[in-house]
Amino acid sequence: MTILVPHTVPPHGAIRSRLRWLAASLLLAALPASAQPRTVLIGLINAYRAAPHACQGRSMGPVAPLAPHPALSNVQIGTGTLLAPALARAGYPVAQADAIFVAGVSDPVRVMASIERSYCKTLLSTQFSEIGARRTGDSWLIVLAQPAPPSAASRLPPPREAGQRILDAVNQARASARNCGAQPFEAAPPLAWNEELASAALGHSGNMARQRYLSHAGKDGRMVGERALEAGYRWRRIGENIAVGQESAADAVAGWLTSPGHCANLMDAQFTDMGAGYAVNHAGDSPRVYWTQVLAAPAEPMPEASGDAAR
Repeated sequence: MTILVPHTVPPHGAIRSRLRWLAASLLLAALPASAQPRTVLIGLINAYRAAPHACQGRSMGPVAPLAPHPALSNVQIGTGTLLAPALARAGYPVAQADAIFVAGVSDPVRVMASIERSYCKTLLSTQFSEIGARRTGDSWLIVLAQPAPPSAASRLPPPREAGQRILDAVNQARASARNCGAQPFEAAPPLAWNEELASAALGHSGNMARQRYLSHAGKDGRMVGERALEAGYRWRRIGENIAVGQESAADAVAGWLTSPGHCANLMDAQFTDMGAGYAVNHAGDSPRVYWTQVLAAPAEPMPEASGDAAR
């Protein structure tokens, strides 16, 4: 006796729904019970990226998984908030990014179900390599991003090491006669490194970077002579070169040499000592490097009182 069982092919959408729930079930089974909901959601998004999909009339995927990044999970965006400044506040240097906001759903599986079709192009984009997810009550913020490439500023040596490179480049320049604008200079003796002047230079660079300005006058009104004295250097002659934007010691010195006033400071044979340093402002789209060089000659030592004068 043969029993005939009717066979019905479920609609295509139903098949996708079952496969989605099957994938979600397998993923959830593989995760520890203590896994955070955002970890689950990121796992579901990467599982989605691992398979081909029909997206807005064309085939997309599979694509590489997205790496979780803590800063992207800490982004806070309110009404009228732009994504790029919010990422900067979270400490994430961004090249490009997109955000998906979901409200009224707390379960990660249902969040995935609600976004996979509407946001397939974003979810399957190869322009992003990192991801973060943040849940607040029954609302979610999902951020996909590509970090900005490291700037040259991030590859700078420590400030005092960069200062020593400035010293080397300056002494190489002083070894030959040159014109600073219309003013000719003979070759000058090499400068010696001085820690007090380096401290004054580094302090001024730090102030300029923190407050994002470029000036020989500090925001407190003090000039280089006062800063050097505070650092412990008693001088009879002093000068200062500053710059912003150069991403190496060599570039800073090269820029100074093309400027008549800065070049004259570098070639001044009356200066004997030097200190230099830099500081970086990391706010905004790209870091900005602030350089300071202090050149000086020490004050003459005070004459000792003679025995007769003492009497």
